[in-house]
Amino acid sequence: MQLNPGTPQNSSELEKSVPHIIVEVIEYVDNAVVSKTILKKSTGNVTAMSFDTGEELDDKISPFDNFIQIIDGVAELTINKVVHQLRLGNGIIIPAHARHCFNAKEKFKIISTVIKSGYEE
Repeated sequence: MQLNPGTPQNSSELEKSVPHIIVEVIEYVDNAVVSKTILKKSTGNVTAMSFDTGEELDDKISPFDNFIQIIDGVAELTINKVVHQLRLGNGIIIPAHARHCFNAKEKFKIISTVIKSGYEE
């Protein structure tokens, strides 16, 4: 994976105060799911992910809400056994404690934003 030219080599986040073309911060890799941290804080994180055709992320449950936005391709996301076909520009919130998984019938990229709150729910 190539780093943005302005990204410090020892940083796991994208450089601040520098414009980024968000769809280009992460590349597709054959037969893989790849993730790149955009911003990571104790209160939550923003991550870019790419999925090659045929790749999956197994069922998962998170204690936090997760906002997903499609930035390239078409994603198949299952939330509590309901399948959603999401296209470029679509966004969806995966509720806290919901069982969910991704299935790449074709390549796609997403931005995932997790806000670590909601203990009261």
